[in-house]
Amino acid sequence: MRVVVALGGNALLKRGEPMTAEVQRANVRRAALALADLALDHDIVVAHGSGPQVGLLALQAAAYKEVPPYPLDIISAESVGMIGYLVEQELANALPENAKLATLLTQIEVDRGDPAFANPVKPIGPVYDDREARKAGDEHGWPLVEETKGKWRRVVPSPLPKRITQIEVIRLLVKFGVVVICAGGGGIPVIRKEDGDLEGVEAVIDKDRAAGLLAEQLDADAFLMLTDVDAVYEDWGTPRQRPIRRVSPDKLNPAAYPPGSMGPKVEAAIAFAAVEGRLSGIGRLEDARAILEGRAGTTISIR
Repeated sequence: MRVVVALGGNALLKRGEPMTAEVQRANVRRAALALADLALDHDIVVAHGSGPQVGLLALQAAAYKEVPPYPLDIISAESVGMIGYLVEQELANALPENAKLATLLTQIEVDRGDPAFANPVKPIGPVYDDREARKAGDEHGWPLVEETKGKWRRVVPSPLPKRITQIEVIRLLVKFGVVVICAGGGGIPVIRKEDGDLEGVEAVIDKDRAAGLLAEQLDADAFLMLTDVDAVYEDWGTPRQRPIRRVSPDKLNPAAYPPGSMGPKVEAAIAFAAVEGRLSGIGRLEDARAILEGRAGTTISIR
């Protein structure tokens, strides 16, 4: 079975943890063990988020006053290289010695006219308290959103992914048995100019939407979105909430879930599972195999 696995940024860096290299490596090592277990029986392709890491690098870039801060597309590329390096190395340590791995910086085209550019909603970076949020907004001019009471994060535009520019390269690597780590951070967002050249833009593509497009274009059998929550919940945030274990894609409504977190996951899961024979899964990283086998998380497929 060919399985595209999307690792959430919060699965690689748990909420509230310090964003040190040591903490990130420890979490990536844990993720690599779950991925290696899947790779024993399936062909896997790995995508990952980078929201917390992009925010950290943006803060570091803004702190150096000798040059203007680097644009978000370049910072995204830096974060993808950092996480891809860690994932590839820890996967190599967890897999048999003859395993073939490759990390690919992936550019994904978006539409310059996408309405998302006028309505930034994608959270990135660390969580701020009220005082820190006011300071970050004043110093950097960032829009911020209050995710929970007194907890704020920076938000940026999140345009829809339209085309994976290197999809043929990815297909070639997969064909020859390479475990490919790609579409990291949702891919590096680019637009195609009138002269045909590519140009980076200030945005972050949602990694679940990008990974869903990747799964479709690779004709995958399954698409797993692994994060720090155990399932999709019905009536989330109310006393009636309960986990959804198995569901048909026509029975889920993405609008019922937060647009900056679970909403895009549900949307991507529905889009992929709308074709008979495909399975989407959402749940905890450590439950990866159990989700694929229908024993944990939420699975979405045409029954």
